Amino acid sequence: QVQLVESGGGLVQPGGSLRLSCAASGSIESIFVMGWYRQAPGKQRELVGTVTKGGTPNYADSVKGRFTISGDNAKNTAYLQMNNLKPEDTAVYYCNAKMLRGFTVYDYWGQGTQVTVSS
Repeated sequence: QVQLVESGGGLVQPGGSLRLSCAASGSIESIFVMGWYRQAPGKQRELVGTVTKGGTPNYADSVKGRFTISGDNAKNTAYLQMNNLKPEDTAVYYCNAKMLRGFTVYDYWGQGTQVTVSS
């Protein structure tokens, strides 16, 4: 089992920045990918970006150059640094961890944190 606790959401003006945190606990040694997804009202959940255990990031085209995913292994925490935020970035942001056991991949989710970009 893996538990994920997110923090750092809030209200920010267009062009501003926020940093989200995702603290992982439990069977974290089995996690091979961590990522962030978001869901805006009336829309499906979409990928924001991921980072592998080896540190390789991957980003959705809509956030490339503005968002950065990083991790602190000592704190078992992943971060999403969001710069130059736009109103279309408004959504609930979810942390995700993928764990491999045998040949099965298990998905774990945080509770979500609201990000609102508005003037």
